[in-house]
Amino acid sequence: MRAFWITGLLAAQALQFTFAQAQTPDGGDDEAPIDTIVVTGTRIEQTIAEAGSTVRIIDAARLEAIGFNHAVDAIAATPGVTINQNGAFGGSASVRIRGASSDQTLVLIDGVAANDASSPGGGFNFARLDTAHIERIEILSGPQSTLWGTDAIGGVVSIVTKRPGEGLAGGLFGEGGSFGTFRGGASVSHGGDAGDFRLAATQLATEGISKADERNGNTEKDGFDSLTLSAKAGLNLPGGARIDSSILWNDARAEFDSFRSGAQGRVGDGDEISETTERSAHVALKVPLLGGRLDNRLLAGRAEIDRRNFTNGSSSFDAMGERTLFRYQGTLEIDPRNTLAVGAERERSAASMDRSVLSGLFAFYEFRPADPLTLTGGVRSDDHDRFGSETTARFAASYRPSPALTLRGSWGQGFKAPTIFQSTYFCCGAAAANEALRPERSDGMEVGLDWKPAADRVQASITLFRQNTEDLINFSFGVGGYENIAEVESEGIEVSASWALSDYVELRADYAWIEAKESDGDPLLRLPKHSGDLLLDFDPPGAFSGALLLRYNGAEPDRGGVELDAWTRLDINARYEISDRFEVYGRIENLFDTHYQQILGYGTPGRSFSLGARWQY
Repeated sequence: MRAFWITGLLAAQALQFTFAQAQTPDGGDDEAPIDTIVVTGTRIEQTIAEAGSTVRIIDAARLEAIGFNHAVDAIAATPGVTINQNGAFGGSASVRIRGASSDQTLVLIDGVAANDASSPGGGFNFARLDTAHIERIEILSGPQSTLWGTDAIGGVVSIVTKRPGEGLAGGLFGEGGSFGTFRGGASVSHGGDAGDFRLAATQLATEGISKADERNGNTEKDGFDSLTLSAKAGLNLPGGARIDSSILWNDARAEFDSFRSGAQGRVGDGDEISETTERSAHVALKVPLLGGRLDNRLLAGRAEIDRRNFTNGSSSFDAMGERTLFRYQGTLEIDPRNTLAVGAERERSAASMDRSVLSGLFAFYEFRPADPLTLTGGVRSDDHDRFGSETTARFAASYRPSPALTLRGSWGQGFKAPTIFQSTYFCCGAAAANEALRPERSDGMEVGLDWKPAADRVQASITLFRQNTEDLINFSFGVGGYENIAEVESEGIEVSASWALSDYVELRADYAWIEAKESDGDPLLRLPKHSGDLLLDFDPPGAFSGALLLRYNGAEPDRGGVELDAWTRLDINARYEISDRFEVYGRIENLFDTHYQQILGYGTPGRSFSLGARWQY
């Protein structure tokens, strides 16, 4: 605990020094612009400055600037987020927020929960999520069950797929590079007074590298093929009403390696194949009433995943998971200082022949007693057909004592109902699954400040957080199934700063320190205590632009008492506009050919490159 506050004090002093260096020559602060970035993941539309809790946004422009093909790589460059992937090119990729497990991260695609209902822990695999279809990613840190119900115990990653623009538009792109990799795609969209639509497709094919680390003698390449289709459409109705819908569909085939006793990480070359089909879709009706002050939204959504594994050409595993959601939310602007949102949800999950149903009621209130102060509170009650009722609450406050400075704080609760697998599986002599299994529960708090002067040359923020999670569900041979046996406490600091070196060069730095321990004092596995990144954006007038991203991941413990080494990796992305509609681009990943592992025994690509071209109209 002492280290937590000492580190916090040092970080605050560093920010104070940054603030002092960025004052205007006469010692005063210029007036800051109004924050206009709207956050939708908090249920009531707010700017980031009003939200009170940590929300980070990665938009399509940022995704294109850094050049990553998959969302997981972009999310990795977010303070407080840890990525674990068991092999590049289709290996299972998880996202952990502030030390919470990947199974405790809720993933939304256009507002629909997409976590895998058929997996043991109910997590989401980010390995197949292509950035070409993404408009923005919102990352909400800390317990968010009051907002989104079960699974949001550690945080939320909300994906919004690309929207159609005005008029007719479209594009084509293609790129190729190392490891026999090709990626290409096309899109077309149209928007007008009556409505809009967008259709897009991307294909990725690669020979890949060995999932098991090549340095351990694994020479067989594990390929990956992925096809993603997306569609989005809306119809504008009289009175400001609107119907909109979307679908994101992915079909992928990934080769992976086998269990090998005695090998590092117990993994080695083998003839294993995974075939996966994922679908996420929704249709929603928006109806404004009371002159637009009451916004009513009805949504029906469904997420499906079908997984099939093959060993030496024979079927070895299959599973199918489904989540079907119905939601109503009504948001009333009582007056400019008071907003009320109420709603109800019902979600049905299915895996194989088993089912579960969760029903929830929620209410949120935003109160602005004065222009600089925003208070937000909420309460939610969920009823699970197997595990009874859970009530969670949340509170957030944001105060701007000056236009350049925002002070914020929040507290929230989370819960995660046992998955279908956890509540039905038993073995090892047990006669039945553990009927005493309870939901996981968490509570977390954070305080922070953001400093954004009007000149926008220097910006900085710092966040201190603590989170406690109880009744974690683990497998136990003693009961022949799952039981609540673990607790985790985590605390940490996240610091971000940016500096506009000129009108077209910006330097951004992010750093996170996380200390997370189980109740017996052991640190959490596969979680670095220190991590950070340094991003240099270069976008001068003219045709050329580029970005350099330096990522650092500290040492982290893995299974068997092994500690994985810290690593640093540099990626370079560059673009050149030949005309308003045509550009070429290139990328070098892991420029210094750093060897590292994210999970014991699994390798990562060395130095690689790609070249591509994009045409838009």
